[in-house]
Amino acid sequence: MSDPVVQVLVAVLPSVVVFLTTFYTVRHFLGARAAERNAERMAELRKDDHRHVLPLRLQAYERIALFLERIAPGALVLRVHKSNMSARALHGELVATVREEFEHNVTQQIYVSEKAWSKVKQAKEETIRLVNVSFEQVGEMAPGTELSRKIFENASRLSHTPSQEGLLTIKDEVRRLF
Repeated sequence: MSDPVVQVLVAVLPSVVVFLTTFYTVRHFLGARAAERNAERMAELRKDDHRHVLPLRLQAYERIALFLERIAPGALVLRVHKSNMSARALHGELVATVREEFEHNVTQQIYVSEKAWSKVKQAKEETIRLVNVSFEQVGEMAPGTELSRKIFENASRLSHTPSQEGLLTIKDEVRRLF
């Protein structure tokens, strides 16, 4: 065993093993520490984003709530109906108003859940359907007051108006934010 290569290996090998063990341990420790700092930084960014996005989300919920209130059958008819309007003219104005209000608020969908936005779209469509059904029941030649009365009558038969259903969903989501 006097081979010089073996003697060098016996002398150097333990040092190499200790070096590699230390190297990988330190590397693992520093990597874990960097990952921890990165996670802390990400948590801080999320917190900062939340601080900026929350007011935007609340504003979106407010605008959607206002939209749903404005397309509620009663409020819609009272706002749009003018004296001496025909049923045909009132019908056209009501449908156009609902669609315009919706288009004005369509960008709010990026701040609310898919479920909430689906309820908003459903409220819009069901309100238009209510107006259309009422218009079909009174006919084109009826006065606007007759269409108004029929819309109120048909809406009163519903347990919840489409707008009320949407508002319940919106309120539930806002409660979950806090």
